[in-house]
Amino acid sequence: MTDLSQIKEHMDIIGADGVHLGTVDKVEGDRIKLTKADSGSHSGHHHYLSAGLVAGIEGNVVRLSANGANAALLEEEEDGGALADRG
Repeated sequence: MTDLSQIKEHMDIIGADGVHLGTVDKVEGDRIKLTKADSGSHSGHHHYLSAGLVAGIEGNVVRLSANGANAALLEEEEDGGALADRG
């Protein structure tokens, strides 16, 4: 697993396919909190990604093991619930 202390505010989050998924707000526990601007269709609050999706850190970029479309489906709400499960 990647050393989460290497992940810093304002780093870009990129899927394995190079698609920009978001920007780091901060790390909370074992999840990456995205900026509100990256909340997609229901903005106004933060979404999260599991640190388990991180494949590596390259400069100012957090690269994920999943491609952008799949990673977006794995985004979580603050309570840990998956966005894909929300109606």
